[in-house]
Amino acid sequence: MMNDNSNFIKTIMKNDLENGVVDHILTRFPPEPNAYLHIGHARAIINNFEMASFYGGKTNLRLDDTNPSKEGNEYVEAIINDIKWLGYTPVSINYGSSYFESNYEKAVLLIKKGLAYVDDLTHDEIASYRGDINHPGKDSPYRNRSIEENLDLFARMRNGEFKDGEKTLRAKIDMASPNMNMRDPVIYRIMHVSHHQTKDKWCIYPMYDFAHPLQDATENITHSLCSIEFEDHRHLYEWVIDNCDVLPAHPRQIEWGRLNITHTLMSKRYLKQLVDENYVTGYDDPRMPTLVGLRRRGFTPESIKNFILATGLSKINSTVDYGMLEYFLREDLKLKTIRPMAIVDPLKVVITNYPEGKIEYVDSINNTENPELGTHKMAFGKYIYIEKEDFIEVKPNKKWKRLSIGDEVRLMHAYFIKCNEVIKDNLGNIIEIHCTYDERTKSGTGFDERKPNGTIHYVEATTAIPCKFNLFDFLMINEVVDINNFKDNINPSSWIVKDGFVEEYLKDTNSEDKFQFIRNGYYTTDKERKGNVINFNRIVGLKSSFNGQ
Repeated sequence: MMNDNSNFIKTIMKNDLENGVVDHILTRFPPEPNAYLHIGHARAIINNFEMASFYGGKTNLRLDDTNPSKEGNEYVEAIINDIKWLGYTPVSINYGSSYFESNYEKAVLLIKKGLAYVDDLTHDEIASYRGDINHPGKDSPYRNRSIEENLDLFARMRNGEFKDGEKTLRAKIDMASPNMNMRDPVIYRIMHVSHHQTKDKWCIYPMYDFAHPLQDATENITHSLCSIEFEDHRHLYEWVIDNCDVLPAHPRQIEWGRLNITHTLMSKRYLKQLVDENYVTGYDDPRMPTLVGLRRRGFTPESIKNFILATGLSKINSTVDYGMLEYFLREDLKLKTIRPMAIVDPLKVVITNYPEGKIEYVDSINNTENPELGTHKMAFGKYIYIEKEDFIEVKPNKKWKRLSIGDEVRLMHAYFIKCNEVIKDNLGNIIEIHCTYDERTKSGTGFDERKPNGTIHYVEATTAIPCKFNLFDFLMINEVVDINNFKDNINPSSWIVKDGFVEEYLKDTNSEDKFQFIRNGYYTTDKERKGNVINFNRIVGLKSSFNGQ
């Protein structure tokens, strides 16, 4: 899918191939299975797969399961399904835990080289010894333990002789380094937690900064792509590879800027809070930026791919308008979806001069922009529903092009109707209107004696399918979401439910079917359905404020 438009990473790959640095491209997507993926992860997935594919290369999926306290098979399965839904197939699916034995062996190698030591400092003590950007750190009092003592203590750590946090294994690098990540980073910690893959085999686990470069090298990854916050970790990444004897493999780490979207919370940690504290119904809540949420909302893989690729890549973090994402969604849906009729906020209409009990069927074009989608039959009868907003008792001005008392409108694909009477309840609320129709005005007959005041859509009442319309707005009110008070920014009106009707043509619709409801927007059939009442999620409205291509 990726075209030949260059970005800085593609240029690096091209040069590496041309200069013989590599003879193939192999990238990887390495998520931690501790949450559901969101659209920010989609950027990494899509660019890893697309850039490798552009040069005839492949991409691995590697589940970075080195922190068992937060990980589980639920997330593993969700990640695999998300990648499949986006349309990608990894050349292999690997687990970080599969490399635990070789990671341990490399840690032992560092100890034997005098480049790692077992430390007894607590987490807080390690932090205080590290210093800050303006002051060098100071050596741990355990930094100069002998190789023999370190080997013994590390083996005992593995055997479970120590409590969580009692000891760590640290790389011995430079406590005065201007790069804080190089000040004797912890590379192993003790965690007596059962692992979703290895169960209770291990009670020590490698840190990401140690395991990740080794796993990249083991898999012969050529270009290790990651977000910009790992730029300062690159020196440690290279140090691990250089000192752990993994040659000739030497992956190249390249960072790109993060992508933010207005009105969107892009953090696994805080999205989890929304779920755990019941601000949303789950990870697949249609208001969530998770891939499962976007899928349930009605987004298509193609729209997400086109959006991600259009945002480009640079070293700088960027923010794009949510309207840009909606633009690519409309562009993808407009020729793919049929256009049936739905009434979101119904007003009952009685056509008094139409025969009682008679139902006729008129031809409805499925998509006026794509004739290949054909037509279907649509019911018309004495009782119909129209949108409440399409009627007003007294015409306010000449610009009003819908129904009012004494005015005549065309019902799409059917007849002209004229409103003659309004029926109200005891509180003065309109409960139905009475109209007459002109049988000479049926669509397709060429009737041109007079022009109607406008054209509106409808659904025949006796055959209509009852449904609920889920109308969504931004979950986060402000364009720029401040993570320090994001809960105060939650939109209380982000999910509104309306009771309405769709034409009987949709009675057998399935979950994730997508439609453009005439004049109402794009909708998808939700997975939840009670009895004969169908739930439809509004994907996006028909109009956009985004100035697209």
